[in-house]
Amino acid sequence: MDDDLPHNQQPTDPPFPNPNQSHSFRFRPSAIHFSSILILLLAISFFSFSKTDFFKTHSLKLTHLLKNSNQTPFPNPFCVLWMAPFVSGGGYSSEAWSYILALHDHITNPGFRLAIQQHGDLESINFWEGLPDSIRNLAIELHRTKCRMNETVVICHSEPGAWNPPLFETLPCPPGAYQNFKSVIGRTMFETDRVSQEHVNRCNRMDYVWVPSEFHVSTFVKSGVDPSKIVKVVQPIDVNFFDPLKYKPFSLESVGTLVLGAKNLEVSLEKKGFVFLSIFKWEFRKGWDLLLEAYLREFCKKDGVGLFLLTNPYHTDSDFGNKILDFVENSDLQMPLSGWAPVYVVDIHIPQTDLPRVYKAADAFVLPSRGEGWGRPLVEAMAMSLPVIATNWSGQTEFLTDENSYPLPVERMSEVKEGPFEGHLWAEPSISKLQVLMREVTTNVDEAKAKGRRAREDMVSRFSPDIVADIVHSQIQNIFHEKR
Repeated sequence: MDDDLPHNQQPTDPPFPNPNQSHSFRFRPSAIHFSSILILLLAISFFSFSKTDFFKTHSLKLTHLLKNSNQTPFPNPFCVLWMAPFVSGGGYSSEAWSYILALHDHITNPGFRLAIQQHGDLESINFWEGLPDSIRNLAIELHRTKCRMNETVVICHSEPGAWNPPLFETLPCPPGAYQNFKSVIGRTMFETDRVSQEHVNRCNRMDYVWVPSEFHVSTFVKSGVDPSKIVKVVQPIDVNFFDPLKYKPFSLESVGTLVLGAKNLEVSLEKKGFVFLSIFKWEFRKGWDLLLEAYLREFCKKDGVGLFLLTNPYHTDSDFGNKILDFVENSDLQMPLSGWAPVYVVDIHIPQTDLPRVYKAADAFVLPSRGEGWGRPLVEAMAMSLPVIATNWSGQTEFLTDENSYPLPVERMSEVKEGPFEGHLWAEPSISKLQVLMREVTTNVDEAKAKGRRAREDMVSRFSPDIVADIVHSQIQNIFHEKR
């Protein structure tokens, strides 16, 4: 959202960059132009005022523009402003894009105009540059949508700490007083057994709170969120993009760093071996320690398997190789006589356009996390017909079944020891059962492939973009009808 500048004055905060051409912009006092913080932050780095001042100033100017828009009628006056970390590359980012693309591609006459705004998380230039041109061009188009406050439904798609007033530096959502908009929706989720009181209070300020699963409906209500505000809205998965018939495998060995074990010279992973894949950000919650322990206890070099960890740092450094070696050294694991089964780390940025090929290179996907809001890599893997092993607790219980996957039993619940969820509970999956399931997918390959095929069928029938677009569109239309 750019400042209200005279036509002959250049703005300092340009929008989403177009990969093909540069743009010049004109500013009208009647309009709001939604722009990316990715480039905004680069632009303001040349000025002396702080980021905090920038966020405050930007929010005040946005609110002023919303309140003082002239009354020139739009062809369709209603507007949906979707505020999310569109250029962060994280879970909320990919989820927000999945909704935007579903609405854009599958609802021909929505009855409202759609606008987007970066909000709620850090920005990643690599993620932006890795998006297909079609999505980047759509971002530029949607950020220019003009809205008026009293005709706008705002969707705050982020963790509640980013909602107005935010607990950290970000553009507040909604970008003004709650009551001045037609409706304000919070879209969020948590990975533990409860919601903190601070976030309960923030949820109850919203007109509605969209959550992705029955697990969240239950935990939010038990925590004190008003049940009348909670609506289950599942996530879409682009089953056309994640289609195994469209891709050839990515060469994982060419980008993976071997951090443990040795390449098996008798069995090439790319030809005859069995490849396990896990995709996650490097944090304790994701259960990388459980995965390594189960894999290294169950397999050795002669088994002809390989484990590829596609990961990125999360409030930590990126020295993943040494972290893995330290974990093994400090455990009671004993190296098998034939040597460790190989473990590879892929810590380079993989463009979104190549992600289906990464899944295509694997034989099974495994993620023994302690808790998930939804588990986006899980549904991506399932859409790619991969057999999936995942913890049978939290958000992924919305789509994991015995027929389409290998639900991993929970051994016990444990207390979160640090961070914003300290004192909450999450799952401790069974390491011994994880060993059994990982061995099973390597020995009963036909059954594993059958589960993978069923997984894709379920993704298509329950979570494809056209189905979820209808759900979202119906919810928004109901709000506009109620608020007339």
